[in-house]
Amino acid sequence: MSIDEKLNRYFAGSVVRKDLVKKVKGNAIVPTYVLEYLLGQYCATDDEETILNGVESVKEILKKHYVHRNEAELVKSHIKEKGRYKIIDKVSVELNEKRDVYFASFANLGIKDVIISSDVIKKHPKLLVGGVWCIVTLEYIFNEDAQSSPWIMSSIKPIQMSYFDIEQFLEARDNFEKDEWIDALIQSIGFEPSQFSFRNKMFQLTRLIPYCERNYNLIELGPKGTGKSHIYTEFSPHGILISGGEVTVAKLFVNNRTGKLGLVGYWDCVAFDEFAGKEKKVDKALVDIMKNYMANKSFSRGIETLGAEASMSFVGNTKNTVAYMLKHSDLFEELPDKFHDSAFLDRLHFFIPGWEVDIIRAEMFTSGYGFVVDYIAEVLRHFRNEDFSNLYQEYFELSNDISTRDKDAINKTFSGLMKIIYPNGKAEKEQIEELLQFAIEGRKRVKDQLHKIDKTYAPTKFYYKDLSSGKEIFIKTLEEEQYPNYYSGLDYKQENQEKVESKPKIPIEQLKEQHLSFKENQKGITYEKLFKDYIKDASKITITDPYIRIFFQIRNLMEFILMVIDSKDDDKIVDIHLITIENDQDPKMQLDYFEQIQKSVQNAGVNFTWEFDKSKTIHARSIVTDSGWKIILDRGLDIYQHYDMNNIFDIANKLQQFRGCKGFEITYVKLPNH
Repeated sequence: MSIDEKLNRYFAGSVVRKDLVKKVKGNAIVPTYVLEYLLGQYCATDDEETILNGVESVKEILKKHYVHRNEAELVKSHIKEKGRYKIIDKVSVELNEKRDVYFASFANLGIKDVIISSDVIKKHPKLLVGGVWCIVTLEYIFNEDAQSSPWIMSSIKPIQMSYFDIEQFLEARDNFEKDEWIDALIQSIGFEPSQFSFRNKMFQLTRLIPYCERNYNLIELGPKGTGKSHIYTEFSPHGILISGGEVTVAKLFVNNRTGKLGLVGYWDCVAFDEFAGKEKKVDKALVDIMKNYMANKSFSRGIETLGAEASMSFVGNTKNTVAYMLKHSDLFEELPDKFHDSAFLDRLHFFIPGWEVDIIRAEMFTSGYGFVVDYIAEVLRHFRNEDFSNLYQEYFELSNDISTRDKDAINKTFSGLMKIIYPNGKAEKEQIEELLQFAIEGRKRVKDQLHKIDKTYAPTKFYYKDLSSGKEIFIKTLEEEQYPNYYSGLDYKQENQEKVESKPKIPIEQLKEQHLSFKENQKGITYEKLFKDYIKDASKITITDPYIRIFFQIRNLMEFILMVIDSKDDDKIVDIHLITIENDQDPKMQLDYFEQIQKSVQNAGVNFTWEFDKSKTIHARSIVTDSGWKIILDRGLDIYQHYDMNNIFDIANKLQQFRGCKGFEITYVKLPNH
């Protein structure tokens, strides 16, 4: 059963086809969760006819009731002439102390001073901070009293779910395997899972932790266009995105003059957009209060101490490459000076390496089903009351070298990921270890940079112990594996202990038998570095790989042959023979590509031939040379993640070292009698 079928069977009424949002949005400037709320009312099904009718219904609702700013006067006229009219708009409320009443204002309609009852405010306090999208019925009754507004609010309904059944949710979750559930969540965010590696899926899910974990502090820095702010604007009615330059103490925490509570008192997640920028001016008093809040979950109003539960997310752009930042400064180099402060940075629980996250492309959006976002938003909110941070302690123990603050950060990330992926709290040991390693890496990224910024922070050995075997497993960040020469301050030995994964020094300086492992998302890996030294003396190379069938796989083969051509002497002839399996779907296309390669490389001194394994039983992938080497590849030549093959201006299209790798292993074996 497909993921779409499972979602519709076990979560009937709570899922919607994600491509429908684009069909109904038109030029309405509203968050995705508003549109999906409406779609959920009419299109929560896999029946095509019902979906088509539902889409038309939602379009009609938006056409009639969504307020476009340039049509505000027309809508006002509708209300006046009809006496009563329903609208969809963003509503904000303020208390008028002089008259002791609450007044509502409408962002697009452009009216204000609409009286709203105290009961509504008690029920929906977020109306007071930042505004909420609502379905409102307005009336117009003219009154000659200049003090009185003709606008009367007869009903208001914030666009968010009012109730869901947690037991039903947990029971339905049990019908999904781990990878199926992760893919269902990725589709719910709006992305196509097949376009993402497992590690990149984990980064997407980490962005959700602030919604399910109280007082969680997350930072993501990376290139533009990776969707860093999407989660905080489109995904949940419980989060708010503000510009980093708009933050004040009064807006964020409390206005000491009026006593009005700020954003942290009302929202589950407060996200700071455009947080990076060295030139930005920042109020030091704000930073000091933020440091106290991020560490102690509290802030002061005069002599009174107040607590809050809002998580904080900081997203910003980087300008330089990872290698440049590591060599010349640190990974936080783009932050304003007041935030480039070790005490502030030490409060961060996890650092998402935005340079690993793919730039969003059109094909990365899904047309599959996912949860209606206000449904999954309520699920995540429910889990803010739960604590899963100790669930790994049955199997693993964090090192005593890790400080209490580091452990708190690791525990909160682990807890958040458990809630998202295993909401029933049940997972196998290997699955728990996977999340623990990921959580440790994200905190280690923060701590390692702190050591570069402030030498009073000693290098920390980030490892944990497997309680059943006693082994100590050390964690490294991917950039530490990738740029060991630039990664300073981590000069500790790890003899006789198991590493999570090891990265070789490339290129290989001398030919030897060895086994190498490469991490997912690792860059700088090329066919030349992997194979050149082992095939340069060969006159015959045999490639066995059952998966050289479709375009991108055959393109990988062509790139390997080009590497051979570039490595050999001009006067040398090399025979390359491929053993693979015929493409059942389109054998003509496969054969055509092979013939094109054969003709193309003949003039370059390569004789390319192939044969199809008729038994269709070969599975192992290898490269064997007549110079005495067998190279065993667990993924064959298919070691690279998705990149835009159609974009001739994409550097990853031309240079392999700029592509992210899939996790893979390679073994070099010396053949006997050579």
